[in-house]
Amino acid sequence: MARADKQTAVAEIADEFSASSGVVLTEYRGLTVGELKTLRRSLGESANYAVVKNTLAKIAASQSGIEGFDDLLTGPTAIAFIKGDVVEAAKGLRDFAKANPNLVIKGGYLDGKAIDAAEVGKLADLESREVLLAKLAGAFTATMSQALYAFNALPSKTAQLAAALEAKAAEDPSILAGGAAEPAAAEEAPAEA
Repeated sequence: MARADKQTAVAEIADEFSASSGVVLTEYRGLTVGELKTLRRSLGESANYAVVKNTLAKIAASQSGIEGFDDLLTGPTAIAFIKGDVVEAAKGLRDFAKANPNLVIKGGYLDGKAIDAAEVGKLADLESREVLLAKLAGAFTATMSQALYAFNALPSKTAQLAAALEAKAAEDPSILAGGAAEPAAAEEAPAEA
């Protein structure tokens, strides 16, 4: 590869690193071209899966300010540059690796730090952004429903209390006078000394 071609390739990889919300490094040894196409299709628009030369990837990562995964850049390496939902892309890679054991997830880079293969697996175990947002919306709806029930119960409980007080007052009018309808005889007579 000519020097100009290498510089162009490094610039393209550096641009991919910069534009990505996360990256996952894989070893693709043993996968056929057809299987790689299937993997790329399964990742869809959320990730760009590219086979890269390790030396060029190291230079591009360094230029992009990414450090910590130089030791993962050994053997045949392909990188999933994730532009969309990181969880969704991690799930796609994990599921493909389960069906095709020749794909080995080496690790990645997310939120300014290098992550290992186990952390990529944990990331894949999370629920997708849409599911988490739906659960959050459901929690808000439930909370609002409970508040609405409490606010609606207040006037009805007040009305029930007023009706009970009215019924009690019909039986004993002293209830409305604060319990002191007629003073007791002992209170009226002056005390003799």
